[in-house]
Amino acid sequence: MRLLVAEDERDLAEVIGVYLERHNYVVDVVNDGAAALDHARTGVYDALILDILMPKMDGITVLRTLRAEGVETPVMMLTAKGQKADRIAGFDAGADDYLPKPFAPDELLARVRALLRRRGGYRADVLTFGDLSLDVGTSMLACGDASVELPRREFQILELLMGTPTRAFSAEDILERIWGWDAEAEVSVVWVHISNLRKRLHALGSKVTIKAARGLGYRLTEDGS
Repeated sequence: MRLLVAEDERDLAEVIGVYLERHNYVVDVVNDGAAALDHARTGVYDALILDILMPKMDGITVLRTLRAEGVETPVMMLTAKGQKADRIAGFDAGADDYLPKPFAPDELLARVRALLRRRGGYRADVLTFGDLSLDVGTSMLACGDASVELPRREFQILELLMGTPTRAFSAEDILERIWGWDAEAEVSVVWVHISNLRKRLHALGSKVTIKAARGLGYRLTEDGS
């Protein structure tokens, strides 16, 4: 799942981004409100984390603009401790939750999970397809008694495919969702990770494979389907 973090304190933004990535989220980080608005308008994010006090455009204005444009992505606001007026303004503008600074990383993670769960972006703790199960908390992929811990990018690709198994994703879609639309990675990196995942599925003895449909993209299939 993909998150946008907008925080002008660069050290804090980096810490938040790294922590969330360690828990298998794809995270983009920006440091001003104008960039936050541009990124959020793309519609590729499952949730937004917006600081209120940012240069170029404050978080409340970003949120009001998004809601006025019909963007319904769940939003958590970061506020200075004790700023009741900011919290009220955030909720009035369409925020779904707020978190006062300073905060513990594990509380941020718990609130992000709750935010996604409330707004329909929730993924089950264990995703299943065919004879496969993927634990989103541990990155463990299992088939029967065999299991393997997936590297972060492979996990994120398989989570995307297992989370929406009826949809095909092009290599460009996967590159944008996993690496980010402004990433310097080439589409060939997706092909490499797909190849590695196919090898892992075969090694596990799974009947599931990743099929490439010409003109459509990649999706999961079972033998005989």
